[in-house]
Amino acid sequence: MNVQDLGKTLSDMYNKAPHGKQVAQIHLFGVKYAYIIQRNNYSVKDIIAASGINPSYATEVSKGIKLSEYVVPKN
Repeated sequence: MNVQDLGKTLSDMYNKAPHGKQVAQIHLFGVKYAYIIQRNNYSVKDIIAASGINPSYATEVSKGIKLSEYVVPKN
C-alpha cells in the first residue's frame, strides 16, 4: 500500500462511519495500518492530505498508531 491507497482507505473509513464514530474510525485506521505506515516511514500528514479529511485529524491517526502496540481490532 502506498500513501494514496492509505489515504483512500482512511477517507472511506471516516466517511462510512456511523454518526459520532468518525474519530474512533480514525483511531482504528491507525491501529490497523500502523505496521505499513511505520515500516515504510510514511508521513501521517501525507496520508491525511491524500484522504482529504481535516488536517487536524493527523493527531488522531498518530494516537491509533501508538495504540497498535496494545490493542488488536475485532473482525
